Amino acid sequence: MYIEHNPALLDRPRPVLIEPALEALLNQSMLRVDVVAELHHCGSWFMDEPRLACGLFHLVGAGECLVESPALTETLRLEAGDLVVLPHGDPHRLYSASNDEAASTSLICGELHFSSHTMHPLSHALPTCFVVRAAQADNVFRRLTAMMVDVVNSGLAGRQVLLNKLADTLFTLAVCDYANRNNDRRGLFAALTDSRICKVLQAVHENPGHPWTMQSMASLACMSRSAFAERFAQLMKMPPMQYVTQWRVSVAERLLRDRQHSVASIADQLGYSSEAAFRRLFKRVSGICPGRIRSKGEGLLLN
Repeated sequence: MYIEHNPALLDRPRPVLIEPALEALLNQSMLRVDVVAELHHCGSWFMDEPRLACGLFHLVGAGECLVESPALTETLRLEAGDLVVLPHGDPHRLYSASNDEAASTSLICGELHFSSHTMHPLSHALPTCFVVRAAQADNVFRRLTAMMVDVVNSGLAGRQVLLNKLADTLFTLAVCDYANRNNDRRGLFAALTDSRICKVLQAVHENPGHPWTMQSMASLACMSRSAFAERFAQLMKMPPMQYVTQWRVSVAERLLRDRQHSVASIADQLGYSSEAAFRRLFKRVSGICPGRIRSKGEGLLLN
């Protein structure tokens, strides 16, 4: 069958797709996205960001800027609508991209807060830095960034709440864009390309309290136990049962913040035979007791 070549079709940005396994992880994740600054610069300027314990992002609302970091092999040039994400908080410098003293640049800057007590699979899989280009992004991404700029300029009551909610959606789209476009994948994103392992990850993310065993996961993947264990460890850099345990603890951290759930009910929900067994495992994996997650001091530590 002959298909007519249409250059216009090739120029369209690819839709942002989200794998069910990634969607389930994002839906369960203990992740907070906050907008912390709205900056406007004119002429020559620079901004040094030290290494921080949280992830960082910068959205260019207008103008252009350059980004340098020891984590980058070359200087990045960002234009209006571009988003740069540094998931691990690496130090970097942003500065003016023009010698025109009248040139102005606006930035929306924010932080990404993952759970600090377990290795979050998404944080582990993301690189030190990635960029979503407005010119290549999905139309939904471009409309969302434009909306954030409009909210910044609107002076609306409750603007900070709106920006945080929009930024949370923006980060989700950025992760999906990275997963769709980048060929140099590791961890979770590498596993998403393997349909058998991806099927297991989706099931674990959606139902962490299921009585998972090596055999049940291998059967779900339609693989032998040895082949499944080897392939999973190769992609995720940890054995399957260790991943299940870490994911359960990560989900437990989120549930513990809701005081409507008792520790005993959370233990039962996550498949543990007793509250005592859950408490012992939680402390072994996270390094703290479940009760401390609920204390005011521990909550502030995670914020």
